[in-house]
Amino acid sequence: MKNSCLALLLFISTADYAQKGPVGVFDASEDIGNPMKAGSAKYDPVQGKYIIRGAGNNIWFNRDEFQFVYKKIIGDFILTADFKFTGKKGNNHRKIGWMARQSLDESSSSMNAVVHGDGLTVLQWRPSKGDFMRDPQDEIFFPEKYFETIQFQRSGKTMSMRIANSGQPLKLVGSHDMPDLPSELFAGLFLCSHDSSVVEEAVVWNVRIESANAQQERLDENNADSSAAEPRSAFIEITASARKTDKKNN
Repeated sequence: MKNSCLALLLFISTADYAQKGPVGVFDASEDIGNPMKAGSAKYDPVQGKYIIRGAGNNIWFNRDEFQFVYKKIIGDFILTADFKFTGKKGNNHRKIGWMARQSLDESSSSMNAVVHGDGLTVLQWRPSKGDFMRDPQDEIFFPEKYFETIQFQRSGKTMSMRIANSGQPLKLVGSHDMPDLPSELFAGLFLCSHDSSVVEEAVVWNVRIESANAQQERLDENNADSSAAEPRSAFIEITASARKTDKKNN
């Protein structure tokens, strides 16, 4: 009886952690590239934090394996959040950050704003589906390491990465043009353990998504009258705590 209760509790806990459907402000979460071990994502509305667990061999060469928490975004955007790995030290090449992909295919073209386990900070990209990512042709390295805040921006065909720590101004890592990416992308948070046999965990907070279609979502959700809903800027910020109100929370 005792073992049965423990098994039931474990099942309930696992089912709750592997949250289905929307995760906070994101449309969904899933493993890309069929990693050996399954990942998951959960949003804690009380603390305003995302808990992401992911495995995967790498995000490199001509295919990727990782856990992805994503949202479809059309046009320009600015994505900002604070990131931190949890638990004991893992592989130095484990990766976390923001990503934008043309599709959910493992070999999709993509742009990645990455902080590694050893603090290495880099903007990386795969220009077209199936391309082999090259070192150093397809990446921009930042000379400093260990940052908490990552900002990822799309402006037309140009993608940019900025980083900072608490209380510091954002620093530009670099920018790169991706002329072949379509207007609509899958954009969101990612985690790769860089070790197929290991599931890493990270916490992400202060998530902010600013985009043109986020504005439309806000208006649709609130059934706002078009004549009364005048946007205050080209972007409207959407956060988990602000989805149900017209008031912008900074």
